[in-house]
Amino acid sequence: MPASPEPDLVVAETRAILADHSAREGPLLPVLHAVQARFGHLPRAALPVIAEALALSRAEVHGVASFYHDFREAPAGCQVVKLCRAEACQAVGARELAEHAQARLGIGWGETTPDGSVTLEPVFCLGLCACGPAALVDGDVVGRLTPEGFDRLVAS
Repeated sequence: MPASPEPDLVVAETRAILADHSAREGPLLPVLHAVQARFGHLPRAALPVIAEALALSRAEVHGVASFYHDFREAPAGCQVVKLCRAEACQAVGARELAEHAQARLGIGWGETTPDGSVTLEPVFCLGLCACGPAALVDGDVVGRLTPEGFDRLVAS
C-alpha cells in the first residue's frame, strides 16, 4: 500500500491547489477532488488547511468529505474495482458476483487487500443496465462480468 505523504508536503500541495482554485465560486468540491487526485486520498493534514483557506469549519469540510462516497481517507489499492449494486445488475447476478469478489479478495466493501493491490467499492448504477452485472475497473467499464471474468481482471 502506498505510504502516506509527509504532512509538510500535504500542506504545501494543498495550498497550491487552493491557489489554483481561488477564483472559483464555491470551490470546496473541486478542491477536495484535486487534493484526492494529487494524493490518491484526502490526507488528514489537508482538511484544516482547506477549512482555513475557505473560511469553513473543519467539521464542515469533514462533513462534505465524508458524505460523498468517492472521497477516501486512506490510499486506494493499485487497482480500484467498483461493482454495480443497483437492482438491474442484482437481477442478473451482481449479488453472487459481489459475494465471489469479497471472498476471492478476502475483503469487504470499501476495503483494500492487505498487499494494497485491490480496493473493492460498491457503486449504485453505472448506466449499463442491459449489460449487467457491470463494474468499473480503474475507470474502465466492464459489462456482463462473471466470477471467472472478475478473477481474470484482478489477476492481470
